[in-house]
Amino acid sequence: MSRSLLLILFIGLISCTQKSAVDEENNAPNKVLELKYATGFAIEYYDGFKIVEVKKPYMNAKTSFKYVLVSDASKVPASLQNERIIEVPLKSIVCTSTTHIPLLDYLGETDKLIGFPTTDYISSEKMRARIDDGLVKDLGVDSDINLEELISIDPDMIMAYTIGGDYGQFNKMEQLGVPAVLNAEYLEEHPLGRAEWLKFMAAFFDKERMADSVFNSIEERYNELLALDKNNYNKPTILSGVVYGDTWYMPGGKNYASTLMRDAGGDYLWASDSTSGFLELSFEAVYEKALNADFWIGVASFETLQAIEEADNRYADFDAFKSKKIYTYNARKGAKGGSEFLELGYLRPDLILADLIKILCPNQLPEHELYFHKQLE
Repeated sequence: MSRSLLLILFIGLISCTQKSAVDEENNAPNKVLELKYATGFAIEYYDGFKIVEVKKPYMNAKTSFKYVLVSDASKVPASLQNERIIEVPLKSIVCTSTTHIPLLDYLGETDKLIGFPTTDYISSEKMRARIDDGLVKDLGVDSDINLEELISIDPDMIMAYTIGGDYGQFNKMEQLGVPAVLNAEYLEEHPLGRAEWLKFMAAFFDKERMADSVFNSIEERYNELLALDKNNYNKPTILSGVVYGDTWYMPGGKNYASTLMRDAGGDYLWASDSTSGFLELSFEAVYEKALNADFWIGVASFETLQAIEEADNRYADFDAFKSKKIYTYNARKGAKGGSEFLELGYLRPDLILADLIKILCPNQLPEHELYFHKQLE
């Protein structure tokens, strides 16, 4: 991912004592956000403040992180005054992953982004216009954000992510007065679970009602596509991924990409695997199992069949290569070469699903034109 995306956090006593502290003051939540698919976060609403919890901030995390969102500090119980308190709605934000950008765009908060590491990765036309106007500061490389530049723009908050729990640089930001919040959308296994993190971002802008409306329309379209009768087709077999070094990387059976291929009517050859991340396999293991796969979907940055064969002539042995049924998801790129799929795809799984149905079962969506995907030649 430009992904990256992906930290200071306030671990604090909230994760262990916040609930009891609130209960002691007889201040039970007025409302708890009901989520349909997402499992990685929760939001409780109280009089004058919200408690946002990131349940699994990174893979194998042992603790959750919680934040108190407040518009009026006087409404926060005394027992929480020393915890991480963030004033909302935010007036400015720094994001660290391109997947955060559509969340702002779809909430009508594009103008709140004031900083981003390596802005060339951003594809959104609305956000690129802000970048071109000098309104979004390039903060350097994601893993080594320029702290002087960050402090100079003085954001209300930085939305961050971490793959392995390393958020040392964000501790430095905390010491400099910039609160950081972890977004762990990438850990969701269901495609609509990832999209539902729109509601997470919305909490920081008091845009929950808008988020519900946008998400409901995405969910409705996804489910309409899911309900299409794809039984007239023998489920075509699917291979995915490519080799890096000596290892073939591909989605595990519980990965969201596997779910999308299944929902599109395909038979992903590793669908029975229990991995939610990515598999690391030898070329030989993939060759043996997927040599006769009908389709090969997701070939990283390869743009032509010739480039694939030049990378490793064994690729040309696969049936999908011979029949030219190889598809990339990088059909759409931003002005500076950023991948729209890796930016917008998390929020719009309905667009991905429509593409996959068009590829695997074309008669089901005769009018659909591929959005993220294209066939290699």
